[in-house]
Amino acid sequence: MNFKNLLLPIAVIIIFSACKKIKSFEYRNIKNVEVKALGFNQSALSLDLIYYNPNEFGVDLRKLNCDIYVDEQYLGKYTLDTLLHINRRSEFVLPSRMAIEMKGVFKNLYAVIFNKEIQLNIKGTARVGKAGLFINMPINYSGKHTFSLF
Repeated sequence: MNFKNLLLPIAVIIIFSACKKIKSFEYRNIKNVEVKALGFNQSALSLDLIYYNPNEFGVDLRKLNCDIYVDEQYLGKYTLDTLLHINRRSEFVLPSRMAIEMKGVFKNLYAVIFNKEIQLNIKGTARVGKAGLFINMPINYSGKHTFSLF
């Protein structure tokens, strides 16, 4: 058997064995919340989301598209459309802009003022990859957060 005939199957095996499944990012915190535009129908928020990359390798985040729910009520859309390199096993900051529908805020205002604890759900997808190969990874986060206006 010719060595050149074995080269392609060996290369394919090496490439596929080197590829590991990408683990989901872990949510850590929210910082620097700022209202950019305030309106009756829609408002814009700017904030930094802190996440952790549990993978043994760095990845590139190309696009993020999520819906945000507070106490089961749709609050708005969160998008990020930029290339961001994320180092292995490290925390990273996602600078974010959110379009918030004010009717969702008004529905949840009573719960925020009197309960001071909200159920936050984030559902969507992230386009993540390495070496030019990207996949869509689901994002599902659910957690209770304390919130105080006073």
